[in-house]
Amino acid sequence: MATSRMDMRIDQSLKEAAEKAAALKGMRSLTEYVVRLIQEDAERVIKEHESMTLQDDVFDRFINACDAAESPNQKLLEAMEFTKKKGIQ
Repeated sequence: MATSRMDMRIDQSLKEAAEKAAALKGMRSLTEYVVRLIQEDAERVIKEHESMTLQDDVFDRFINACDAAESPNQKLLEAMEFTKKKGIQ
């Protein structure tokens, strides 16, 4: 259920192309098409910026360094507190 409104102005030719694409995809409206595009792209962009992929050997070296480390220093504790406050996971 929609709870917010977004208005935008675009070139007529772009609107016509988007309407055609929506129809070709069997969507009921241009709004449905635009909402789906935004949702898919937003999920992809967020995932790209909130995760990272490491090669196995890099991850293994990181874990080994963590295991070998003594207790965390003050800067590391501050970094951990910062990430908690910002909701970074």
